[in-house]
Amino acid sequence: MAHPSAAAGSQASRLARDLVLAGPGSSRIPKLVYGTAWKEARTADLVYRALRIGFRGIDTAAQPKHYDERAVGDGVRRAVAQGIVGRADLFIQTKFTAPGGQNHLTPYDLGAPLQDKVRQSVQSSLQNFALEGQEPYLDSVVLHSPMDTVEETMTVWQALESLTPDKVRNLGISNTTLAILETLLERGTVKPAVVQNRFHARTGYEADLRRFCREHSIIFQSFWTLTANGPLARSEPVQRVARGADVQLEAAYYALVLGLDNVVVLDGTTSEAHMKEDLEGVERIGVWAEGEGSAEWEAALASFKSLVGDT
Repeated sequence: MAHPSAAAGSQASRLARDLVLAGPGSSRIPKLVYGTAWKEARTADLVYRALRIGFRGIDTAAQPKHYDERAVGDGVRRAVAQGIVGRADLFIQTKFTAPGGQNHLTPYDLGAPLQDKVRQSVQSSLQNFALEGQEPYLDSVVLHSPMDTVEETMTVWQALESLTPDKVRNLGISNTTLAILETLLERGTVKPAVVQNRFHARTGYEADLRRFCREHSIIFQSFWTLTANGPLARSEPVQRVARGADVQLEAAYYALVLGLDNVVVLDGTTSEAHMKEDLEGVERIGVWAEGEGSAEWEAALASFKSLVGDT
């Protein structure tokens, strides 16, 4: 079964259909994005397998401490060379990580001014995703976390803005507070297109932040979605959807998170079977929810929303 993002938007179920980013560059982002953190020596092969199975969104970072971005690019090049996917079909997102989040291996000169660190980091990412005969670009660059001060955060943001929309199509921020996001909207020339934050009970499932994102057409990218939420992933509405659509619990859970509106889920599974089950399961639930299971889906989604603070 082909991954929905490989199909035309009208052919995919509404639940699985790509979202359009509201940033300066024209980009679409699949509902499930493959996360590449902590894959180490398996990075290139796992990225290639994810693309072969049907993922069309990739999330990484210019942070050698936790990501092998060059190997992510190797996996992409392998898939492109075999005709599995073209660059225009992909959503590639990376991050600028401040010195405090790096180890001795950095994608920039630690002695350089902050603006130059940003440009050097992005340039290294562009090189990591270069394809023969094509001008490299990044669909999204995310500030990995706010800097120590608001002014430093704005310095980084303005440096990233200078690279849009040709080299970098969209900008975002991760591990952010609502106050910082509001500041970027107020003071930035390029508005954040994505916010990538943890999704778990200790932060109230980011209900206020997600609400703000919806109001401002910002896509919320959820991470730690499965690993930090065992009870929620086995909750009654998840089980109801899994039974009704005849899918695995993980796919039912991801579908309900996606049903929260304007949400994308980072999926970092290393299992080929789970990659396939997640992609096909979300699509299957979408078809079921738009057909014979519509009433059951709506009831389960309403119950799920109450569990995560959406009213």
